[in-house]
Amino acid sequence: QVQVVESGGGLVQPGGSLRLSCAASGAIFGINTMGWFRQAPGKTRDFVATLTSGGSTNYTDSVKGRFTISRDNAKNTVTLQMNSLKPDDTAVYYCWIGQLTPGVGVEEFWGQGTQVTVSS
Repeated sequence: QVQVVESGGGLVQPGGSLRLSCAASGAIFGINTMGWFRQAPGKTRDFVATLTSGGSTNYTDSVKGRFTISRDNAKNTVTLQMNSLKPDDTAVYYCWIGQLTPGVGVEEFWGQGTQVTVSS
């Protein structure tokens, strides 16, 4: 089984920065994608950013130029650096891992979520 644990959320003023971290352990295989989703109150869980094990990144338009995703393949960690935060970024942020597990197929794993609140 796979365990996914996020950290780094909190309260920040508009224009500030936060860094979210996620560590995965267990049956993690080399070819996978790690990323972040977020869910604001009363809304669906939406894609924020992903980064493949091969280094390809993808961001939702609203965070391009402000958020940066990075990962350490050796440690199975992924980080989301969030700058120039806006109140609209307020949400619970979830770490996500998608991988092709040998003998099983495509699997997805989620963290428990970490709250990010942007408010003055």
